[in-house]
Amino acid sequence: MLRLLLVARNAELQSLVRRTVDHDEGVELVGIAGGQQEAIEEVKRLRPDILVIEPKLDGLEGADVVKEIMVEAPLPIVMISPVSDPDLAGLAIEALASGALAILPAPLEADGRVDGPSARKFLSSLAAMSQVKVVRRWRTRGSAPAPQGAHREPVRIVGIVASTGGLAAIKTILKGLPPQFPVPVLAVQHVASGHMEAVAASLNVETALTVKVAADGDILAPATVYLAPDGRHMGVSGKKRIRIADDPPLDGFRPSGTYLFSSLAGAFGDGCLAVVLTGMGSDGTEGLKAIRAAGGLAMAQDAASSAVFGMPKAAIDSGLVDRIVPLGEMPADIARLAGLAVS
Repeated sequence: MLRLLLVARNAELQSLVRRTVDHDEGVELVGIAGGQQEAIEEVKRLRPDILVIEPKLDGLEGADVVKEIMVEAPLPIVMISPVSDPDLAGLAIEALASGALAILPAPLEADGRVDGPSARKFLSSLAAMSQVKVVRRWRTRGSAPAPQGAHREPVRIVGIVASTGGLAAIKTILKGLPPQFPVPVLAVQHVASGHMEAVAASLNVETALTVKVAADGDILAPATVYLAPDGRHMGVSGKKRIRIADDPPLDGFRPSGTYLFSSLAGAFGDGCLAVVLTGMGSDGTEGLKAIRAAGGLAMAQDAASSAVFGMPKAAIDSGLVDRIVPLGEMPADIARLAGLAVS
């Protein structure tokens, strides 16, 4: 039985979730909380498998509530985003950065009834997310030790792939990189369609680097982070420009980390650093074969700091990873590999 706690004050949303739960006898709505403190108390009292939260709670942003819950009583949290309100995208992105695992569209309704297929899809997504091992990602770590071993020359480009829990991980890395970071960073983050511009805007404000959604033909620049656009692959065209493509999905993903890594390996050879972060599945692992063949380096997030140790584990198990690094140590490690002296 999947035990669900809802945090929402909107009566229509409460009703929708209740009616959605009725579509599956294996799901129980164990309670409804209307605010931050009540949610924390109910999580501790009811011990639900997953928490579903709306973006706004009468003066409180859902992201702030997510952050407090993850400090006080961490558990898998999913934000439910009304599909009719695109202005909430920014709040949803903040929730991801605060520890929420995903943004799910609310089930559809027709003639006052919940659409069966969308209800089942919503509930199956919750069931999958409820199995995620969550971590308190915002706690500060000690200073990073110097990485073992040395690359022949500083890396000339960094590629990152992440999925569930990845936005917070990417944010941690980018906030830890100095404004003079000497190489471009290309990142594939699996998020719900329509949110990438909000992700870029949020990261651009909160980090010292320039962050943007990549466009075909963009000139690669140092201290700049290029995010793959929704539904399209990202790679490079030679050593100077971004390439955005509509090639078929790889292992079900577009954008794909494997596509990115393979492209970087072909253009930059041993000047590549590939980074695999938290997420379900194994995206990026096949691309590490090209990185290794070209003489580049591969880094994976360790289990303890990963929200979901699926993608990093697949990369590590492949034998293609040079470094297994806690998230808090990654910025300093990446900066050193790019040739910067880090105290």
